[in-house]
Amino acid sequence: MADADRAVLALDIGGTKLAVAVVTTDGRTHGWLVEPTRREEGPDVIIARLFDMGQRAIVRAGLGPVSAVGISCGGPLDATTGVLKSPLHLPGWSDVAIVDLAEAEYGVPAVLENDATAAALGEHRYGAARGASTALYLTVSTGIGGGAIINNMLHRGAAGNGGEFGHIMVRPGGRLCLCGRYGCLEAYASGSSIAHRARAALADSAGGSSLGALAVVKAEDVAAAAKNGDALASKLWNDTVGLLAIAVTDLVNTFEPNIVILGGGVTRSGALLIEPLRAAVLRDAMPPAARAVRIELAGLGDEVCVIGAAALAFDRIGAGVNA
Repeated sequence: MADADRAVLALDIGGTKLAVAVVTTDGRTHGWLVEPTRREEGPDVIIARLFDMGQRAIVRAGLGPVSAVGISCGGPLDATTGVLKSPLHLPGWSDVAIVDLAEAEYGVPAVLENDATAAALGEHRYGAARGASTALYLTVSTGIGGGAIINNMLHRGAAGNGGEFGHIMVRPGGRLCLCGRYGCLEAYASGSSIAHRARAALADSAGGSSLGALAVVKAEDVAAAAKNGDALASKLWNDTVGLLAIAVTDLVNTFEPNIVILGGGVTRSGALLIEPLRAAVLRDAMPPAARAVRIELAGLGDEVCVIGAAALAFDRIGAGVNA
């Protein structure tokens, strides 16, 4: 394998799933493992399980010891000190010194970064944003996060948590968001919010939706029902895409990027999401910005946050590769 002697371990801590892999400097993953997060177990149990997954991934990869560990997680967090401050989608995770814990577990340097910021770097180095000087990434998953590459540099912000695109307000006075404000994009277009809105709509409807037959409605169910012409699901989905388009249009007008990339579980809906979103943004953005931008799905797919965390780990040990 390419540069196997400098392979790193990447750990992604999501609100729904944990994903780990060994990654080589060509951006390829080895020993990939995914398990449910099971947030109710709390940080101690989940971290122990995460680290065990990492050990198993190293064995499965068969590349020998790793040189560093990269960790991605939703914020707020302090990347400089390696501490998870209070991730919105991980209740009870307050001031968790995850980098210190990882370095003690694996005996190599570790680095922490916001998951969407890491994903932006991964896409810039290995994915759809290669060659783009200015690129924006939105992860549309359990929550909505963001990351930015500006003039080929990873943007972190003054306090290290810049790029919280999920907390752009799209409907003032609207639904309560986990951040405490009302009307954030995340409160409407994240996977968990789509599911909550669907269940509320079903409760208020007179029936007739195929979603009513499901014991538990998830965001992917809404997308599938909308694709099949279900009226309630279609209305909900169109509203979701419209609100997402408002936020992306504002970002395009603000940053004038070469590319906006969307990843995360909700984007598995593919063309059902990206095509109307792209059309709305290109219609509504300022003409120079609209002409300059491409709007695409993540080139790295479900591996994007893991590969992004690995890219940061390579930079940590001076093995960064501008592939």
